[in-house]
Amino acid sequence: MTAIKETRPREARRWAIDLRPLRVPAFRRIWLGGGIAMLGFQFTAVAVPVEMYDLTRDSFWVGLLGVAAFLPLLVFGLWGGAAADARDRRAVLLVSQAVLWASMLALLLQSLLKVGSPVLLLVLVALQSVGFAVSGAARTASLPRLVPAELVPAATTLNYTTYTAASVFGPLLAGLIFAVWRTEAALPIAYGLDALFFTAAVWATVRMPALPPEPDPDGDDTPRRAGLASVVDGLRYLGTTPVLLSSFAIDLIAMILAMPRALFPEIAENRFGGGAAVGWLYSAIAIGAMVGGLTSGWIGRIRRQGRALVIAVVGWGLAVAAAGLARQLWLMVALLAVAGAADLVSAVLRQSMLLVYAPDRMRGRLQGVNTVVVAGGPRLGDLRAGAMAAGLGTSVAMVAGGLASAVLAVLLVAVFPALLRYRAGAAAEPDRT
Repeated sequence: MTAIKETRPREARRWAIDLRPLRVPAFRRIWLGGGIAMLGFQFTAVAVPVEMYDLTRDSFWVGLLGVAAFLPLLVFGLWGGAAADARDRRAVLLVSQAVLWASMLALLLQSLLKVGSPVLLLVLVALQSVGFAVSGAARTASLPRLVPAELVPAATTLNYTTYTAASVFGPLLAGLIFAVWRTEAALPIAYGLDALFFTAAVWATVRMPALPPEPDPDGDDTPRRAGLASVVDGLRYLGTTPVLLSSFAIDLIAMILAMPRALFPEIAENRFGGGAAVGWLYSAIAIGAMVGGLTSGWIGRIRRQGRALVIAVVGWGLAVAAAGLARQLWLMVALLAVAGAADLVSAVLRQSMLLVYAPDRMRGRLQGVNTVVVAGGPRLGDLRAGAMAAGLGTSVAMVAGGLASAVLAVLLVAVFPALLRYRAGAAAEPDRT
C-alpha cells in the first residue's frame, strides 16, 4: 500500500506542468505580467472582429483584419528581431510596448466616439501589429538569458499554458460582456479592460534586468546594427538550417490553411444564435491548449521531437476539419479543444527547438521570423477562411482547410525529412554568419 501511495505522486509529477522556472524572479515577473496582459488582449481579440462584422455584416471584412495585421508583422517582425540582437532587449521591449498601449487607447477612443469606420479599424489593428511584432521577438529571445538552458522547454510551456488559459477566460468574459450589453456599449468596456491589464506587462518589463547583446564568440566587437544586412544574415542562417526552416514551414501550412478564427462571428450568429456562443468559439482552441499545457510534463521527455511536431500538426488539421461539420455548440467546442491541445504540443516543441538550436546572437532574428510565422500565419489564415466562407460557406472553409493542412504537412516532411529525423539535444548548427 505504501509503495502504491508513493508511486501515484511520482506519476502525477511526470504529467504535471513543470514549475521550476518560476523560482527565477525575473522570469516569474515576466510570466505574471505577460499572463495578465494576455487576458486583457483577448477582450480586444474578440471585440475587433465583432465590431467589424457588426459594421459590415461580411466575413470577408473580418478576414481583412488578418491582412492588416500581417503586413506590419512581416516587416517589423524581422526588423524587431534584428533590433533585439543589436540592442538591449529590455529597451526594445519598452519602446514596442508603448506602441501597443497607444493602439489600445485609440481603439477605446474610436469606440467611445462611435466612429464606425472599418478602415480605421484596419489601421489600428496594423499599428497594434507593429508593437506586437517587435515586442514578441525581443521578449521570447530573452528567455534563454533569464533561465538555465535545461529549463527553456519548461519555461516555454509555462508561457504558452498561461497565455492559453488567458485565451480561455478572456473570450468567455468578452462573450459575457457582449451577452449582457449591446455591442455599442460592450466595445468600450472590452477595449478599456485591455488597456488596463496591459499595465502589468509594462511593470514586468521595467523590473527586468538589462539584456545587452552578448559578446561575439569569435571576438568580433563591431557594433551590431538592426538594419537590412542584419535581417538578411538571419534569413541566410535560417536557410542553412533545414530543421528550423521545416518547422516554420509546417506551422505556416497549419495556420494558413486551417485557422478558423475569422469564421467564428458568422458561425456564432447563424449556427448557434449569437450571444455568448462567440465567446465559447474563441475560447475553444485555448481550452484544449490549456488542458494540454497543464498535463505537459511528458513533452519535455520527448526525444523524437521532430516526429512529434509533425503528428501534432496533422492532428490539428484533422480536428479543425471535424469541427467544421459540427452542428452542436458543445461538439464544435470539444473538437476545437482537441485542435488546441495539438497546437500546444506543436508550439512548445517548435519554440524549444528554436531557442536551443540557435546561437544567442541569432535568437532575436530567428525569433523575429518566428513571430512572423506564429502571428502572421493565423492572420493569413483569417483572410483565407473569410474569402472561402464568402464564396463557399463556413463549413467548406473549415473542412477543406483542415484536411488540406494535414495532407500538405505530410507531403512536406516526405520531401524534406530533416524535421522527422530531429532529436532533442541535437548539436546546434554552427553560426555561419
